[in-house]
This record gives sequence, C-alpha cells and structure tokens, in this order.
Amino acid sequence: MISTLRALQLLAPSQWVERERAHALRVDEFAQPYLERRSAGQKHPVEDFLFTYYNHKPGQLRRWHPGVGVVLSGAETNERLGWKFYREPTAAERTAAGLTANHPAVVMDHEEFASRRKEAIDFARIILGTTAARPAQFGCFGLHEWAMVYQADAHQVRHEYLDLRLGGAGTDAVVDAAKIRCTHFDAYRFYTPTAAPLNELIPTRANQRLMEQPGCLHANMDLYKWAYKLSPLLPSELLMDCFELSWRIRAMDMRASPYDLATWGFTPIPIETPEGKAEYVTQQRQFAAAAAELRTRLSAALDHAVTDSLADSLIRNTA
Repeated sequence: MISTLRALQLLAPSQWVERERAHALRVDEFAQPYLERRSAGQKHPVEDFLFTYYNHKPGQLRRWHPGVGVVLSGAETNERLGWKFYREPTAAERTAAGLTANHPAVVMDHEEFASRRKEAIDFARIILGTTAARPAQFGCFGLHEWAMVYQADAHQVRHEYLDLRLGGAGTDAVVDAAKIRCTHFDAYRFYTPTAAPLNELIPTRANQRLMEQPGCLHANMDLYKWAYKLSPLLPSELLMDCFELSWRIRAMDMRASPYDLATWGFTPIPIETPEGKAEYVTQQRQFAAAAAELRTRLSAALDHAVTDSLADSLIRNTA
C-alpha cells in the first residue's frame, strides 16, 4: 500500500497575506488605468490589449493563488472555501502540514482541477513543449500587423481611431515588397482577404501545435494565456511574470506596426527600413530568450502539478 504523501508547504497568515497584497499591487499598476479609461469610454491601443483580447478579467487576475502543494492557514482563508478549486485539507494533509484538525486552512484542489480541465492541461503541455523544441524564426519583422490593414477600407481597419504612419498606399507598398511567413494562427486569422494569400504558410487552429515557434512575438505573448488558463493550478507570481512579458511585447509589436502612435508616446520601429528591421530582430531575440525561461518554468510547474495529482489519486485509491 502506498502511504507517502506529497510534500506540502504551510504558509501562516503573516506570510501568505503579504504575498496576496503584493500581488494585488502588482496587478493594479496595469489594471487600474485600464478600468479608469473604460469607465470614461476611452481607449489605449497598447495598454488595453491584454484586458480586451485575452479572456481574463482584471478581477480574476487580481486574485492571488499559491499554486499546488501549498496549505494556507488562518481565519483569513474562510472566503477561499467559496472559490472554485479550493477545499479544506484532508486529515492526511493536515498531518503532513502540521495542522490540528480544527485549524482553519485551505488548499488548492489540484485533483479536481486535473479532472475538470484535462483538455486544457494536455493542450498547454503540448504547445509549451513543441514550441520550445522548434528553432526560432526571426524574419517576420512584425508584418502580421501590416497584413491586417492591407488594402483595407477605412471602416475595415482594426484600430479605426489610429492613423497609418505611411498612409494606406505606403502601407500596402510595404506588404507588396515583403516576404510574409507568419506561423501564428491568431495573427493570421485577422489578415485582410487580400493579404491572406500572400502568407507563405496557412496557420489553422488544427495545425497550431505544429506551427508555433519560439521566435514569434504572439506565441510568446500567449504564455500569459496558457498561464491564466491553468489558474489556480499555478502560482500567481508566475502568472504575472508572463503578463508583464506580454505587456512589453505588445508595446514593441505596436511600435513596429503600421500605426502612428506618436501621440501615445511610442516611437516607431520602421520595419520598412534596414535599421528598423535590425532593431526589430534585436528586440525579438531578447523577448524570445525571456519567453524561453518562462516557458520552461510553466512546463516544470505544470508537470509538477500533474505528477502530484496522479500521485495523490493513486494514494487515495490504494489506501
């Protein structure tokens, strides 16, 4: 009979409440200006993106989660019992964590999460692993944003309140002279009808796991998506590391776009010039290196969580 319980980390209120507070402050730095703009009916072409494109609300992001294998103790945990995928520790977990039977405490229910979110876990593991295994490509120069406005009427432009830095004809000329080889479906799907045939590849949702590569800005931004889809399985500190990287990538992505963002305080990366291309690739390589580290951390945390879930299930079923 298996009797070994996975290692648990016990956090007293003085420890985890401070981490919770620090996380909320970290989120508020980005979320509060967005919420204020939204209330005022204002838009920001760069800083709104992570809250409007991705399906994770500021309130959800603000909730701090310790991740797998952490027991939170104290009366402050009572509210969390009403949160999804949280429960009281079992008797064995209390013993392993050094808690008495009646001491208030909660733990993230990773077994329940693994059962209900198996498809999301499996897909994330595949995407993270296969993307990391491929060679990075650094020759796209951000042309996906240009392809999204290629030969578009004014009402078809995604950011209709922004001017094109080179005008419509100048933007089209850059696309006509370029070699476009975008590997990311969620960029390609926004191409204009006349731009889509110009892409050398045809990314689809079905072949996404075969296409993603670690030089792609949007694939690296999506580390935030995989992190929040796995919340609360993963610690919120890791989630915010992914968020902040995506935030920085978004700024660079839009600086290299065809839009004129001077009034927003963003200097352009003129990818239609050799100097602009060189600057783009330099930053793209830096982001790819930062994303590789986060991708490794996400994969390791996910593998650890899945291993814990399988081990605990086996313990329960053989006890």
